[in-house]
Amino acid sequence: MGYLKYFQNLISNHDYLAFLRLWEEYCVSDEVDPLELKYILTNITASEFADPFGKHVEKILPLWEMLPDSPQKHEILKFIIDLETINTEPLRQFVFTYLHNRYGDQSLFNEKIRLIGLRGKESFQGAVANFELLNHMVKGKFVFHEGGWGVGEILDVSLVREQLSVEFEYVAGKKEISFSNAFNTLIPIADDHFLALRFGNPDLLEKKAKENPAEVIRLLLRDLGPKTASEIKDELSELVIPEAEWVKWWQSARAKVKKDTMIEAPEDFREPFVLRDTEVSHEERLRKVLEEKPEINHLIQLIYTFTRDFLETLKNADFKIFLQAKLQEALTSPDLTDAQLLQLHFFLEDLSGQKSYTPVIDLVKNAKNIEALIQSIEIVAFKKRTLIAARKVRPDWKDLFLSLLLTVDQNPLRDYIFTELFTPETEKDLKRKLEDLWVHPSRYPEVFIWYFQKIMSEPGIPFGDKEGKLRFFEAFFVLLNYLEQSATHRDLLKKIQTLLTQSRYAVVRDIFQDAPLHTVKELLLLASKCHTLSDHDQKILHSLAEVVHPSLSQIRKKQDSTSDSDILWTTDIGFKKVKDRMQQIATVETVANAKEIEVARSHGDLRENAEFKAALEKRDRLQSELKMLSEQVSRARVITKADIITDEVGIGCTVDCKNKSGKTLSYTLLGLWDADPNQGILSFQSKLAQEMKGLTVGETFNFQGETFTITDIRSYADK
Repeated sequence: MGYLKYFQNLISNHDYLAFLRLWEEYCVSDEVDPLELKYILTNITASEFADPFGKHVEKILPLWEMLPDSPQKHEILKFIIDLETINTEPLRQFVFTYLHNRYGDQSLFNEKIRLIGLRGKESFQGAVANFELLNHMVKGKFVFHEGGWGVGEILDVSLVREQLSVEFEYVAGKKEISFSNAFNTLIPIADDHFLALRFGNPDLLEKKAKENPAEVIRLLLRDLGPKTASEIKDELSELVIPEAEWVKWWQSARAKVKKDTMIEAPEDFREPFVLRDTEVSHEERLRKVLEEKPEINHLIQLIYTFTRDFLETLKNADFKIFLQAKLQEALTSPDLTDAQLLQLHFFLEDLSGQKSYTPVIDLVKNAKNIEALIQSIEIVAFKKRTLIAARKVRPDWKDLFLSLLLTVDQNPLRDYIFTELFTPETEKDLKRKLEDLWVHPSRYPEVFIWYFQKIMSEPGIPFGDKEGKLRFFEAFFVLLNYLEQSATHRDLLKKIQTLLTQSRYAVVRDIFQDAPLHTVKELLLLASKCHTLSDHDQKILHSLAEVVHPSLSQIRKKQDSTSDSDILWTTDIGFKKVKDRMQQIATVETVANAKEIEVARSHGDLRENAEFKAALEKRDRLQSELKMLSEQVSRARVITKADIITDEVGIGCTVDCKNKSGKTLSYTLLGLWDADPNQGILSFQSKLAQEMKGLTVGETFNFQGETFTITDIRSYADK
């Protein structure tokens, strides 16, 4: 494709004159590559050159006629006639003859020739494509609307009225479209086209997608072109695969697509999946990559992923020999690390089929720093194989495992190490090591959560008894409070919250069940220090505690009566307004005031300088306001949906109430910074709000000598 690149450059550089000179040269060539010609015409059609180029496109026809008959040759002619604008009589006769030779035996051939403009003197641009569209206009066939109406199914066609009726996916009702409009806006699509199936038979497409996802992805790429993972989701999620099932389906589909020999899967998720023109075997793909001599770590990852996903390829004796040769070649690379060397030998061990592979045994047995060796291996499966080998051949394996238990990053490795250490001979040392978790939970936060989950599900392990669970639950809240102060553990913080609240707070129920009163009080106090737990969470913790120890209900009521006064509730808007005001004071008004003081100071005689005194007073006011707002912000808490409880009047509620005369009043209880009495928005600290606080629908309250009855309580966030 020697010309395509030059045509593309000239189009992108908007150099039309040079483009025409190149076209003249191209048209007098001895032969032409049909695929290249098709791509050139495709690029021209989508460019700004399309209209003026219409006067010159027919010059390619002598070369076109030299092409062997094929569907591709037919597609190229459609491009040529779509682009042409000269409408000469010889070209008209050429198009007529071509269509007559191809479709002349059709009963309505002459009528269709008239409809596409080949009988009169009018323009026949697009005649070949329009003739095909007329052939496609049959009830039950599908078309695509280029104006944004999507896929449509043809319901009726009338050659007399020269119109068709179509039902589209993105517009309501049946649409009547004239043939002239259809020629400009509709594209015929086959019954087995992806879009036709999605519109006409979505149940069948969904069934196919679930049974053979790779086949559906191939269909999508064939008909819609290369697509990224995000674009594939746009085409399939909800339209074919229900949104709730997408993540699970795509994980399964992605694994199958990677193994498909017709689909080229990208390394970068932002790059598109591409349907290959010809099938490429898995072995060929790896051979091609390995011949490029990738860097050692990349080579290790490539071979590991390949042998994991395509294990059956190792049955090919020639390919197996090739792989062994490449690994032996890699072993000769200078400056191999012990970790790289060990991983290469793991591959050779698997390929050799030997039960006892000496190089692996020697490397693990003689490693001076086995812990560092394991940590430097990136592939988790190879880390575990190294641990298994160390367990067999190293006398110091126990010390190694105890050291690694709290430092390895992956739970499967922790589980293996724990299992090996949980024996009568080593259990005492194991328990002593695990004590570090509840004594210092912030040192090993991920490991703490891993073991906390284990003791909640495996009661027979160290600290899996009632006392151990209580110790770890205390440390659980200590860790939660610690992570709230850190910006590096956001994902773990979410995991902890989920662990606490899942299955209707099952963990809390389990631990509170047999906990003594003083321990439960301590746990509730620790929980109250965790600001990521919403008021709703805190109330549920107290409720679950009261089930076991009813005396706690009085303590909670007392705490509730005082805790609200310490919190300054606000919305996102109110909080931003105050932060903006603080920013204004600190960066604008304080700076301007400092200049005012300097200017006033320059006037001399500070004792009688009124401007200087006024500037100092203003500085005091600004500093006082900034201090007050800073103190308020430290107590501020943004209202979330979880904070709003509509069972009774509280923060974030919109309350409807009636007076004795039947007049309905509506109040929304928000923070001090959001209050706007003219809009019925009250500060939660206001007297009226405090009168309503805690009341439920049907209860009454008195305010300024008038009695009101609450008729409805709802969340302001539902607006």
